[in-house]
Amino acid sequence: MSTPPLFSRDRRTIVGMIHVAALPGTPRHRLPLSGIIASAAAEARLYAECGVDAVMIENMHDRPYLKGSVGPEITTAMTAVALAVREAAPSLPCGIQILAAANREALAVAAAADLEFIRAEGFVFAHVADEGLIESDAAALLRYRKQIGAEQVLVLTDIKKKHSSHALTADLDIADTARAAEFFLSDGLILTGSHTGAEPDLGEIRAAREATALPILLGSGVTINNARELLVHADAALIGSHFKREGRWENPVDAERVKHFVDTLWQG
Repeated sequence: MSTPPLFSRDRRTIVGMIHVAALPGTPRHRLPLSGIIASAAAEARLYAECGVDAVMIENMHDRPYLKGSVGPEITTAMTAVALAVREAAPSLPCGIQILAAANREALAVAAAADLEFIRAEGFVFAHVADEGLIESDAAALLRYRKQIGAEQVLVLTDIKKKHSSHALTADLDIADTARAAEFFLSDGLILTGSHTGAEPDLGEIRAAREATALPILLGSGVTINNARELLVHADAALIGSHFKREGRWENPVDAERVKHFVDTLWQG
C-alpha cells in the first residue's frame, strides 16, 4: 500500500511520536527485543486508529545518548522496529530519529525499512548539546543519501534545537539559520522550544516562515491548547508528550488524548 505525501496544502500534518523502549546495550534496557518491537507496533496501530497523519520512531529511552553515532546493535534494533511499525500502520508515512545526531544511521534504517523521512540534528552550523559539541554534517549526510540510493527519504532538520546552547551562533537568528539550511538542501525545518515539552517561540516560527519556502515543523510543546495558534504558521507538528498518559513523554501513548486532539483541533 502506498502512503500519502507527508505534507499537504489542505491540512497540517500531525505526526505521532513512538518513543522506543530502551534498546539492547543501553543503561535502561530491560525488555527483550521482541517486546520492544511489539510495543512500538502496537502504538503505531493505535495512532492509525486515532487518525494521525504520520508517525515517527525515536530511541528516546536510550539515555544518556551517544554523540554522532551509535553501535550496530542500535541500528539493527531500530531497523527491526521500523519494519514492524511499517507493517502495523502501512497507510501512515513513517520517519525516524536516532539520538543523538546519528543521522547516517537513521538514513540507513529509513532506506532499509522504506521510511519517508528522518529527523536530523546538527545539519548546519554547530551547537553545544547535552552530549557535547554537535557540528554540521549536511555535506556528508546528503552525499551518503546519494550513495545509498535513498534520495526519496526526506531529511528534516532541527535548527536552534532544544536541549542545546547556541552561544556559538548567537550572532545568527532563526531566519539566518533557516536560510542556511535551505541553501544546504534541507527538506524541511524543525523548530522547538528549549526542552522536551516546551513550545516553540511564536515569533521564531513566523520569522522562519518568512525566511524560507521549506516546510516548517514544530518539534516540541504542541498541545490542544496552543496548536491552532502555532500551526497557522507551520506545516506540521511532531507530538510526543501531549499524546502520552499524563502528558509525560516517558509514558505510553494515551488513545483518548490522541483522539481528542485529532477530533477537536480545527473545531470552533
